[in-house]
Amino acid sequence: LYVGETLMIALLRLIALAIFAVFTFVFGCGYCLLSPRNPKHVYTFGLWFARMSRVFGINLEVRVPDSVKNAGPSLYIANHQNNWDLFTVSGAIQPRTVTVGKKSLAWMPLFGQLYWITGNILIDRNNRSKAVGTIAQVADNIKKRNVSVWMFPEGTRSRGRGLLPFKTGAFHAALAAEVPVTPIVCSSTDGVKLNRWNNGTVIVEILPPVSTDGYDKNNVRDFANECREQMKVKLEELNKEVA
Repeated sequence: LYVGETLMIALLRLIALAIFAVFTFVFGCGYCLLSPRNPKHVYTFGLWFARMSRVFGINLEVRVPDSVKNAGPSLYIANHQNNWDLFTVSGAIQPRTVTVGKKSLAWMPLFGQLYWITGNILIDRNNRSKAVGTIAQVADNIKKRNVSVWMFPEGTRSRGRGLLPFKTGAFHAALAAEVPVTPIVCSSTDGVKLNRWNNGTVIVEILPPVSTDGYDKNNVRDFANECREQMKVKLEELNKEVA
């Protein structure tokens, strides 16, 4: 009986996800065509995706300090765990913020087209010369479009391995754009299961911005390490809180 119940829960959620995906794609792309690649769309749909957390049995709590609200452009960095990020950490998106994702995302059915038209930045991670150009592209977006940019400094999903080492691209971009780095930490979602009715509480917390003062390209690794250490400590705190 228990196996049957868990399978039913998973099936119902998959059906709900399929309906959500089709509706969001059709409505979202139609809506965005009125002002394609406008950064306001990322905020709108980020919060929309976060609402789906309830369907997956997740009690999502998002904490935003006053120092972040209306603080101006920033380079947001977040821990990247798994596919649940789409429905959890997305709840922390701030107005006029775009994300940076792999170029291959554009070919993902439904989601990829919406990802592009909402105004996010697509990069080619397999080409180092283009990756260097991406830093300038990100900084240029921040300055000319007056937007914040969201990046995952781990570069890949951690999948239960804790906080992975950071790449320095996001920090180089922050230095080039002369904006602070604002860390975002999501408690572990490694235990979230599609077939579990109650997946407990997931906390997403935005930390105070970290100034670029005192850092340049010569000590950018120190800058990355400082931010990573803050996020590591906060991740441990949040995991203890939701345990």
